[in-house]
Amino acid sequence: MDIGTLRGLGTALIFIAFIGLVFWAYNSKRKSSFDEAANLPFADEEPSSNEPNTDKSGSNNQ
Repeated sequence: MDIGTLRGLGTALIFIAFIGLVFWAYNSKRKSSFDEAANLPFADEEPSSNEPNTDKSGSNNQ
């Protein structure tokens, strides 16, 4: 086996892994978990207006 054959096999292996990853990512069974992960940044509750704004960094901005 020469280096060209090894490179061709390596390319084929990476291509097969890529196709498998694409099928995994676009599988309809994964849609709900991906939608949940996409909405995680918006899951935090807004702070209520009754709570005082406290600076926990310890710096004085005077």
